[in-house]
Amino acid sequence: MADTPQPDRFELDSVHTGLLDCVQVNLAVLADHAHGPGTHLRLGAPLRFAWWPGDDGLPTADPPLEVHLDAAATLLGLRPARKEQLARGDLLDPPRWDGGTHYVVADAYDLPWLPYHGQAHMDHSFLLSAGPGGWHVTDAYRVETRWGAAVPGSWVLSPHELAGIGPAEVIAFEAVPPPPVAALPPTAYTAGDPDAEAVESYLAAYEACADRALVLERLTAETWLLARARKLHVKYRARHAGREEDEAERDLLGAWDTVVEQTYLAHRRVSRGRAEPPCVVDRLRAVLADEVKVLGEAAPGAAVDPAGGPGEPSGEASGRAEREALRRRVAAVAAAVLGVAEEPLLHGAEFASYASFSSFRLIEIIERLEAELGHELEAGELVPENLRRVDDLCRIAR
Repeated sequence: MADTPQPDRFELDSVHTGLLDCVQVNLAVLADHAHGPGTHLRLGAPLRFAWWPGDDGLPTADPPLEVHLDAAATLLGLRPARKEQLARGDLLDPPRWDGGTHYVVADAYDLPWLPYHGQAHMDHSFLLSAGPGGWHVTDAYRVETRWGAAVPGSWVLSPHELAGIGPAEVIAFEAVPPPPVAALPPTAYTAGDPDAEAVESYLAAYEACADRALVLERLTAETWLLARARKLHVKYRARHAGREEDEAERDLLGAWDTVVEQTYLAHRRVSRGRAEPPCVVDRLRAVLADEVKVLGEAAPGAAVDPAGGPGEPSGEASGRAEREALRRRVAAVAAAVLGVAEEPLLHGAEFASYASFSSFRLIEIIERLEAELGHELEAGELVPENLRRVDDLCRIAR
């Protein structure tokens, strides 16, 4: 492997690792690498409720891999170009890699950099490429477990370590333009739609199961998964509106944290042979009902028109919110192209004050901004003296 090209280097700091599950998180890394920081938050645009049969007969809100791949294609601009199932040991075959990075899903039990190694079985994703010195792994997953913490990072595996992984699903992605944020308003399920009906059938299965130890063990994972999905949606919802989380959203996420904590405590108590605390499922039912009220309405500061883009708010305060939302969207695009922080740009820093700026970067900023907004900027306005700062572009974009 001495002649193997250097593998891709991934910046993990842009990824909100605490909002993503172990299959989503490395799709997020690829999305931000291909399309710029923050792209991965588009995974939070829709909030649905669906469940699938679990191996133990209880339903799970953890989607199968195909659902994640569909979301990557429709929301993140990642189209699966090649996909294959490999047996244990087949990951060692260098010709398969073509010098590129592949997205891999395998059993966490086999992955030596994780606290789940040798402890627990579950699907887990990582990025893999052949490189100098061994097999290069990137994994942005972050979580605390009873066996220790999983933290984002990169590792080099020996052939022996890689040989112990499998079977594995291996996917090569092609980057394609993602839909503009304007075409992805935050949407959540509401009372009366099929998702709300799925909630009750899901909860009923956990209430009816006689194996309460199994119920609580499963619900510790389920409530954690559900809470992360809500946090991702709220993050996207606020970013789409150009604001911070509002009080109702913060209260809802706090209630989810409480449900996760109480469920885990109930699980630990029952696992020690003690009585099950009452109302565990009822608490979950209550927070699911509350989220329909909080998230099933139009996000404050971002009225959505029938075409799916941001509507025209009324009133002076709404006008200010709309202008600030536009400034933040423009700053996010410029910051991603220039590789700099957004805040100085929002405070008036000129693009040309950064060493990374050039005429090529300016063109890239304009093209990305047009894709983000879903329309072309007025050609007559695109002259250098009009393109120095974020506010210059905002004036043209309005």
